[in-house]
Amino acid sequence: MAVLVDTNILLRSVQPHHPHYGAVERAFSILRANRETLHVTIQNFIEFWAVATRPTGNANGLGMSTESAMAELDILVDLFPLLPESGGLFAEWRRLVTTYKVSGKNTHDARLVAAMRMHGIAKILTFNAQDFTRYEGITAVDPMTMA
Repeated sequence: MAVLVDTNILLRSVQPHHPHYGAVERAFSILRANRETLHVTIQNFIEFWAVATRPTGNANGLGMSTESAMAELDILVDLFPLLPESGGLFAEWRRLVTTYKVSGKNTHDARLVAAMRMHGIAKILTFNAQDFTRYEGITAVDPMTMA
């Protein structure tokens, strides 16, 4: 089976001192032991870069230099297979935002769901499980709930 890894999971995976780091590492171990393949999208890497290079504090970023962010990104690229994107992704995203009346910030999640549907992936590992409950056929797994 395949699982999409949400950007918030990627971000916590590079922060060993963050309280959620252990849960992410445990979730990766459990999923891989269950022969799950952990995938990402181009969007995940772009969102990772945006947060990693944003200042800490009010900007809610990690405050990494571009060099440090690229070093972390290179590691992530090696760890997670990247789902290919095609022109059909936009059509599926458009169908989802129309069907589910998605607006604002949640449009990014709809794009992840569109990629999942195009690749037959029904499960996403995320700390924001509530953001995916509207989508039929999608199961959001919070690493904090994994034993």
